[in-house]
Amino acid sequence: QVQLVESGGGLVQAGDSLRLSCAASGLIFSRYHMGWFRQAPGKEREFVAAITWTGDGITYYPDSVKGRFTISRDNAKNTVYLQMNSLKPEDTAVYYCAASSRTRIVLGSDMSVDFWGKGTLVTVSS
Repeated sequence: QVQLVESGGGLVQAGDSLRLSCAASGLIFSRYHMGWFRQAPGKEREFVAAITWTGDGITYYPDSVKGRFTISRDNAKNTVYLQMNSLKPEDTAVYYCAASSRTRIVLGSDMSVDFWGKGTLVTVSS
């Protein structure tokens, strides 16, 4: 049974940093592209970051977080991270970890996701 368990969410002030973690089990982690998505109240789910399992982990970000967020992975620990700096109130959302065997995840396609975590809430106050 595949499990993706997020942690690290919380309440922070604008300008602060947070690091989210996602521990994976039940899958060959090193053979999956990993990603983060988020969903704010009343809004559609949004792509945040992705990292491939090939090429030493190529990373992809939308313009909304590029330069502020960094995704990384530790295959020895079956864990993917999302370092979030210079947080803004508009970053407030539930953040979901995702695993995909398909490269389309790097284009932000949530349809390509094979497995989802249950999410962790990040709240950024102004």
